[in-house]
Amino acid sequence: MTVTFSSVSENESFARVTVAAFVSKLDPTMDELTEIKTVVSEAVTNCIIHAYNNEPYHEVTITCAIMDGEVELTIKDNGTGIEDIDEARQPLYTSKPELERSGMGFTIIENFMDTVEVISNPGQGTTVHMTKQLTNAKTVCSS
Repeated sequence: MTVTFSSVSENESFARVTVAAFVSKLDPTMDELTEIKTVVSEAVTNCIIHAYNNEPYHEVTITCAIMDGEVELTIKDNGTGIEDIDEARQPLYTSKPELERSGMGFTIIENFMDTVEVISNPGQGTTVHMTKQLTNAKTVCSS
């Protein structure tokens, strides 16, 4: 599944529900579904606030695939990019302290997913690629 939407905060809930609906065919536990929805929310919010500075005329793209009970999720923007990925992944780091952001987005993502890869270049955007193996997933192959 691939979905692209405008970078407005109202679309964060759209993204969360869309991915949850797609993943639900694996019959995840409520905790797993909540974790996936939270990860989507955090990553999409990062795109909107940090990559695009709340400018509504940009796009965020989510790709989600399922293979052998594993959810593979990629969230991509073409925004400002991240200068120092290691620093951005530190708990409490935020590029927008004036907005009173908690700086826990990547920390939450890393705690809820099995793997997290962040690829970013200043001025070229950021791609966050994540995977999560579901505990009692039905065997489904879909993308």
